[in-house]
Amino acid sequence: MTAIDKSLIFKDTTNPFGGRKVVDVDTHLSEPHDLWTSRAPASLKDRVPQVKMIDGMRSWVIDGDVVIGMNASPSSTINKRGEKLLGTDFFGIQIEEVHAASWSTKDRVAMMDACGIASQIVYPNILGFGGQNAAKVDPDLRLACIQIYNDAMAEMQVDSGERIFPMMLLPWWDTAQSVAEIERCHKMGLRGININSDPHNHVGLDGEPLPTLGSERWNGMWEACEALDLPVNFHIGASEQVMDWFGDQAWPDVDRDIALRIGSTMIFVNNGRVMINLIMSGLLDRYEKLQLVSVESGLGWIPFTLEALDAQYFEAHPSSRKLRKLPSEYFSSNFLSCFWFERKNLSWTIKELGVHTVMFETDFPHPTCLYPIDDVETAMADLTEEEKVMVLSGNAERVYNLPT
Repeated sequence: MTAIDKSLIFKDTTNPFGGRKVVDVDTHLSEPHDLWTSRAPASLKDRVPQVKMIDGMRSWVIDGDVVIGMNASPSSTINKRGEKLLGTDFFGIQIEEVHAASWSTKDRVAMMDACGIASQIVYPNILGFGGQNAAKVDPDLRLACIQIYNDAMAEMQVDSGERIFPMMLLPWWDTAQSVAEIERCHKMGLRGININSDPHNHVGLDGEPLPTLGSERWNGMWEACEALDLPVNFHIGASEQVMDWFGDQAWPDVDRDIALRIGSTMIFVNNGRVMINLIMSGLLDRYEKLQLVSVESGLGWIPFTLEALDAQYFEAHPSSRKLRKLPSEYFSSNFLSCFWFERKNLSWTIKELGVHTVMFETDFPHPTCLYPIDDVETAMADLTEEEKVMVLSGNAERVYNLPT
C-alpha cells in the first residue's frame, strides 16, 4: 500500500472539515487495465476495453482497434509521491506513475482515512463520464461492457467495506435494457445511476433517432428510479455534445494549457443546459420524487440561472407555460449540486440554493481536484452546525441511501 503524506493533502490546516463526517460525492476511478479483460467471457476478451499499442502509443481500445483513450492516460494528476501535477503534464504519464489511490481500492480507502473522508461516490473515465464511449460499438458488445463495468463497481463497493459507492452506468440507448440493468445493479447494492445527458444525438437499437430524456419513451427508466429510490446523476461531460475540453470554447490562438483551463471552466456551467432542459421538459411534473444531481458543476452560477429561467418563462406566451410550478422551484424539490474549490460567498450561495440541495466533493484525482484540501471549515463559517453537517455528509447520506 502506498504511503500517504498528510502534508501533501492538507493546505493551511490539518482539520479542514472541523472534525465532521464527510461524504465526497464526486471522485473518479483510473480503471485498471484488466478491469474488463479479467471479467469478460472468452468470446469477448479481445473486444472489451483494453490497452494496446496503437501507432507506437499505449491506448485504450474497444472492439479490437477503436481508440477510446489515446496514450492510455489514467486521468490522474496525483503522482506516486502524492504531489499534484500542474498544466497538461498529466497527459504524458501512465498508470504505473500515478498514486495507487487512483486505481486501487485499498489505497483509496487509506487516502480517504488520511483526508478525513468517510465515504466516496465514484464515476468512470474510460467509457465516458456518462458511458457515451460505449456507443462506438455494436449493441451486444456495448451492453456487455456496461455490465462488466457495473460488476466491477459492485466488487469495489464490497471490497471497500461499503465506503466507496460507484454509480452504475446504463445502456442508455434502450429503455428496457436500462430498466433491467437498474434492477440488476440495485440488487448488487449500487446506490445511483449515471447517464448520458444527450441520448437524442444517437440512434436506438431499431436504428431510429432516440428522443430526448423528456420523452415518454423513457418513462420506464424514471419509474424504476423512483420505485427504487435511486438518484439520477448528470456528470459534466456526460455526452459527446458537452465533452469539450479543447474544442470551441477557447479562441484558436490560445496556448493549449490555457485552452484546457477555458474549456474546463465552461464545461462546469454547461451543465446548466442539461438542468434547464430537464426542468422545462415537464419530466418533474410526471415524476415528482426523482432526485437529480448536477455533478462537478459547482454552485455559483445556479442562482442567476434559475432567476433568468423564471424571467424568461414569464416572457413566454401563456399557452406555452405548462409547468405546475415556477421553473426555479423544481431545483429546490428535485435537484442537488456539489462544490469543491468555491470559497467566495460560499455560505451565502449555499443558503440561497437551499442547504438541503448542496453536497461536497473533491473530484479526486482529476485536474481540478481539491488536492491539497484547504480550509473548508472556514469557508462555511456563516452556516450553523446543523447546516454544515447536512452539506458535508447528511444530504449525501439521504440522497444516496448511505449507511450512517
